[in-house]
Amino acid sequence: MLKAERVSHIQETLERLYPETPVPLEHRDPYTLLIAVLLSAQCADARVNQITPLLFAKADNPHAMVKLPLESIHAIIRPCGLAPMKSKGIAGLSRILVDKYDGKVPADMGALEALPAVGHKTASVVMSQAFGVPAFPVDTHIHRLAQRWGLTSGKNVVQTERDLKRLFPREKWNALHLQIIFYGREYCTARGCDGSICPLCSELYPNRKKPVVTRK
Repeated sequence: MLKAERVSHIQETLERLYPETPVPLEHRDPYTLLIAVLLSAQCADARVNQITPLLFAKADNPHAMVKLPLESIHAIIRPCGLAPMKSKGIAGLSRILVDKYDGKVPADMGALEALPAVGHKTASVVMSQAFGVPAFPVDTHIHRLAQRWGLTSGKNVVQTERDLKRLFPREKWNALHLQIIFYGREYCTARGCDGSICPLCSELYPNRKKPVVTRK
């Protein structure tokens, strides 16, 4: 297939398999989504969804969170890993939201990226899933599949994001971000596919004989 044909086939297949794209992280508003995404770094969504109810029972908004001792935040989120950094990030960003944004999460990429412990991917997820602004958050899983499918030759997620945004229609970005994640978890996992045996990989490259090596 030519690249344009691959792009079209991938989009059609993902839309057929995943016509609905529910957000995997349980949340109630932009703030609880922001905290959940922050906690999901190097932690499975299922684990995050077990921890956030405990945290949000104590504080589910910035005004309440700034009153919660850092030690309490740390103790609750410890099972998510990276607890020292994440707890400081939650406390720090909550303070900024209270002092600078009246407790509201700003619908602005630059403002989000300026918050403690909030990187580009986290900000992109919040912009897309909380505010409906087209974004294409790329994590290591999307980076892996984009390489397997011949959509990018980028050596990092930054280049992969640029390539995916160029290839797919802007209005599809938010859904595709989740569709690719769902597909990667179900069919084309890091351990379970060498880039040639899952349904999409085998359809896109029927003559592929060697595993695809994902660039870091």
